[in-house]
Amino acid sequence: MVTRRVTFRLYPTRQQEQTLFEWRRLHCYLYNACLEHRITTYKVSKKTVGYIDQQNLLPAFKECWPEYNELGSHALQATVKRVDFAFQRFFKGLSKYPKFKSIRQYSGWTFPDKQSWKALTDGKHGQLQITNLGKIRMRGKARTWGLPTTCTIVYRRSVNKWYASITVECVPVRETGPGAVGYDLGCKDAVTFSDGEKVAKPDFIKEGDAQVKAASKSLRRKRKPDRKKGVKASSRWRKAIRRLSRIKRKVANQRMDWLHKLTSDTVRRNSLIAGEKLNVKGMTARAKKGKRKKQKAGLNRSILSVGFGMVGPMLDYKSAEAGGFHLESPTQPLKPSQRCAECWELTPKTLKDRVHVCSNPACGHVEDRDVNAAQVNLIWARGQELGLTSSAESPSSTDCNSMKQLGAKKRQKSRSKAGETPPSQKAG
Repeated sequence: MVTRRVTFRLYPTRQQEQTLFEWRRLHCYLYNACLEHRITTYKVSKKTVGYIDQQNLLPAFKECWPEYNELGSHALQATVKRVDFAFQRFFKGLSKYPKFKSIRQYSGWTFPDKQSWKALTDGKHGQLQITNLGKIRMRGKARTWGLPTTCTIVYRRSVNKWYASITVECVPVRETGPGAVGYDLGCKDAVTFSDGEKVAKPDFIKEGDAQVKAASKSLRRKRKPDRKKGVKASSRWRKAIRRLSRIKRKVANQRMDWLHKLTSDTVRRNSLIAGEKLNVKGMTARAKKGKRKKQKAGLNRSILSVGFGMVGPMLDYKSAEAGGFHLESPTQPLKPSQRCAECWELTPKTLKDRVHVCSNPACGHVEDRDVNAAQVNLIWARGQELGLTSSAESPSSTDCNSMKQLGAKKRQKSRSKAGETPPSQKAG
């Protein structure tokens, strides 16, 4: 059993929508109150307030504010948990210090169990029943339906729509083929496979960029809000910002649909898929002072528009559902773009060099740069010993040359992450 998330579009009545807006406002106030409680307590008494402390204060809080009674205790606890989670991320260095949220920025709330809600559906459309609110019509389709566990109500202000994000425990099944393929991501050709097949960047990305540019230019001509100076946004600015949000949302949905189709088709044909581990955050960082900022900004847009950081996670869970494997080679020691797929020698290149010409006189291998990089990734995944250096060591043929041995190694890694005891270490 695995956990999957399914998103349905909600169609509340006018009265139900008013109640949803009111509940969203109350959850936002609770979030800010918990944040203020933690900050003030630490400033005054130098004591840290935890999640359990604030959870135990909820009964007294509801006595002072009776309008919170209809929201449900578990939903309120989930909102308190959000504050705790924000501080945990801050202390781990994963995010900035938690800030107060305005009602415009607060998206929704979560029902952590099935006490206050029920999904009346078999995975295709249906209704969402919420205590003290009634049944709300919803539309959507799940690829694999199972046992619903949690429900998150989300409001998208840019498109003025409500959604229900439901997690389900299910057993997804996918088909896969006997093939093995490597891939390389790029800006000109979005994906290049080791067999020479190339997938160009979709046309909707270029068209969407042009529409976003035009809408942004129109937005700059309108009077934007400035709270410090007491300037309110003009009605034309509000209309323009909604238009810009709709265009960005459409492009994002098109990109997500294209990536899902591309990765599903790749998994359907291949049981072993090899790529490289990319540091997308570092690749899309801003140019340093004095560097070519405009060129770097354009490169960052190209990388993000293709979805470099989304391909790997999609292939990971889809390959696992199909019983296949998706492996990512270590980019820094292996250097797939510089290494020759025939003799394994390094040939330095710049971004202008689009054809790989091996610098080894005894080899002289000539291949498209991206195709060669995809082949290197595949060779590394198969674990062929081609005279690798210690810094670019690939798995040996004894460890993962066959699919059976690859599966054993993958399962061992999954157990170690989950904290389970390997079968070899269990008592007999």
